[in-house]
Amino acid sequence: MADVSAQKRIWGWMMFDWATQPFYTLLLTFIFGPYFAAVATQFFMDSGMSEAVSDARAQSIWSLGQTVTGLLIAFTAPLIGAIADSTGRRMPWIVAFSAVYVCGTMALWWMLPDGSAIWISLLAFGIGLIGAEYTTIFTNAMLPSLGRGGEVGRISGSGAALGYVGGVTALFIMLLFLAEGESGKTLIGLDPAFGLDPLQREGTRAVGPFTAIWYLIFMVPFFLWVRDDRTPRKKADFGDVIADLKGSLASVLRQRSLASYLASSMLYRDALNALYGFGGVYATLVLDWSITMIGVFGIIGAITAAIFTWLGGRADAKFGPRPVIVVTVWVLIVVCTVIVGMSRETFFGVPLAVGSQLPDIMLYFLGACIGAAGGALQAASRTMMVRHANPDRPTEAFGLYALSGKATAFMAPALIGLTTYLTGNARLGLSPAIGLFILALFLLRWVNPDGNRDVQWSASSQLSS
Repeated sequence: MADVSAQKRIWGWMMFDWATQPFYTLLLTFIFGPYFAAVATQFFMDSGMSEAVSDARAQSIWSLGQTVTGLLIAFTAPLIGAIADSTGRRMPWIVAFSAVYVCGTMALWWMLPDGSAIWISLLAFGIGLIGAEYTTIFTNAMLPSLGRGGEVGRISGSGAALGYVGGVTALFIMLLFLAEGESGKTLIGLDPAFGLDPLQREGTRAVGPFTAIWYLIFMVPFFLWVRDDRTPRKKADFGDVIADLKGSLASVLRQRSLASYLASSMLYRDALNALYGFGGVYATLVLDWSITMIGVFGIIGAITAAIFTWLGGRADAKFGPRPVIVVTVWVLIVVCTVIVGMSRETFFGVPLAVGSQLPDIMLYFLGACIGAAGGALQAASRTMMVRHANPDRPTEAFGLYALSGKATAFMAPALIGLTTYLTGNARLGLSPAIGLFILALFLLRWVNPDGNRDVQWSASSQLSS
């Protein structure tokens, strides 16, 4: 096969973001998550619980699923990443976890509106999430070899922006042609496509198979144009892998900037993922939004995410990733504070008129802020990790990044679930995210804006065909 151009490799790598973003946009946040919450709430109400208790129970089990999945990833990701690093092979792992992703998302079709498949669907969602997260670990490890210096920030930002465009495109398709509202019609008044039965919520349930098919189609450029580095294959000795992993973990403690960054990013990524995961659920349980309204909320957030992530990539290239991270975390702190202080009846304790639209307007605005800040934050975070990475061992560096992101991935969902359970209030349940963001900002004080100053990127790590 002829060598693939560097530009094609970059485009192939960025198409991964386009292919996987619908999992987070459609499943985690705006379609499946709220649908799961609504079905679970009704299921618990039918069993005799009050609406408030049912809302809290639904949010608790949604957080339980993400907590268990986060723990599983945290315990296994470092070891699998070390094995992959020892062999120099990433593509076989990407293929394997792509299959896991597709199987998990396909199975979400069986989330029936009577609530009979709640636990099976929660398991299927967890399997899909494992596939999404692991493929991301290995593709992130390829980022350092795609460019030099500021180019990495632009590539990371452009890839993430492209992903959000893909997410909003997929969301448009779902809302216009598949997901039915309370009337049984889609956003533009059509029956769900392909003769899907609105009474059985088949249009909404199709989000799982739709997400899987989207991934299969748009990963084609990635698999055509992206290859592992041309490094000799070697057999992974388990003892050597464990020794290398222990050495990598120990080395972090000797690097204050890297250790502070990994700890900070661990907290703010955990809080951001929780905000993504519970935003749509909050709209369903607290403001009683329909799937259609949540979908519009998602479109607004995805559009602002695409725009500001692209702009964030440019700001990253000019000013560096650290200022972008600080500004976006502050935005998310304000967003979370407003969400916790707002309900259908009150705004920070001030009673609202019956039927007031202020909560709806505010949440649409906050959704735009979440999309803008969250997208730019994630892209800048990848760049900051590149600045701290050893150019000779990028997979190891992103393995540590994955470890920091997943070692406590259960924490925010668990804290939210526990707070929701103790307070019996889905709105107050989101308050732990504020504390996580604040702690993350505090730790950023010890992060060197330039990372490890002695790291110099070269063209020697370019991906090969």
